[in-house]
Amino acid sequence: MLKKINGTWLEIHHYGLPEGKYFNPMVHEFTPAQWKAKVKEIASLKMKYIVLIGIALTEPDKEESFFPSSIYKRSKMIRAKEPIKAILEEAEKQNMKVFIGTGCYGYWMKPWENMTSDKIHQKTFKAMEEIYNLYGRYKSFYGWYFPDETGITKYFEPEYIEYVNKFSRESRKINPELKTLIAPYGTNKVVCDDYYVEQLKQLDVDFVAYQDEVGVKKSTPEETKQFYENLKKAHDKANRSKLWADVETFDFEGDVYKSALLPAPIKRLEKQLESVSESVDEILVFEYQGMMSKPGSIAFCGHPDSIKYYRDYKKLLRKIEKQK
Repeated sequence: MLKKINGTWLEIHHYGLPEGKYFNPMVHEFTPAQWKAKVKEIASLKMKYIVLIGIALTEPDKEESFFPSSIYKRSKMIRAKEPIKAILEEAEKQNMKVFIGTGCYGYWMKPWENMTSDKIHQKTFKAMEEIYNLYGRYKSFYGWYFPDETGITKYFEPEYIEYVNKFSRESRKINPELKTLIAPYGTNKVVCDDYYVEQLKQLDVDFVAYQDEVGVKKSTPEETKQFYENLKKAHDKANRSKLWADVETFDFEGDVYKSALLPAPIKRLEKQLESVSESVDEILVFEYQGMMSKPGSIAFCGHPDSIKYYRDYKKLLRKIEKQK
């Protein structure tokens, strides 16, 4: 049975500048009302999870915060003073759950350093405390997302497991009820044997949303079905983290990673959902923002084709809901 999309990543700033060509400039200008409208749009497609990628920007020549913080000065790049507050407020009204991303207190293009540097970790942990002190009262604040990703080459690197477990321990100090999420790539290279099962048992995280990597052209929808079936067997044996999917809704305008993100064909998205539906508990996408836009919304952002993609997915959603 085909599963619907139940959540999406959301960005205050898309870190890959060529990729964000059609939506970054618009998103930077969002007012609190527009951020709330964007959350309403996501809710209008029956999604219940939002994963906010980052709360700060660290680059060689720039350090900015997307919320009131003692670590970095507030970003002058974005218009809204507290976009995270607006997102959480509206998500609470819509009965949605938000994961707050813990990035980026190191340069986003150096994930290994971000995962292993104690200096970066200490900044991040302080930011997590500040975020929770500001916004922990919202019922929509559901958990944390650890955005520094590792490419799985057969198995998780030991350092990645250490990073995830360290951040999970820190999150429990803040509030043991908050959930944790990761979204690793390298899904097509995972070897789901007993060693991998043991790694999953060691990995202290609630949800693992593996990237299907169809948008970045590392896999096809026809191939991913087997990948997720194998992952389900491994996760069932480990009996620890829930298996989710991170389905990619985009194509590239030109070269992969070096050009703008565009909405993918709806037929491809339907095949992607079909391939993972039987294996995973939840399907999230990267991403709604920029790829789908509700007609008439005050929070439009993205390529003009994003309006058609919204309409096309809404038709597909009706088809999914009629399945019984």
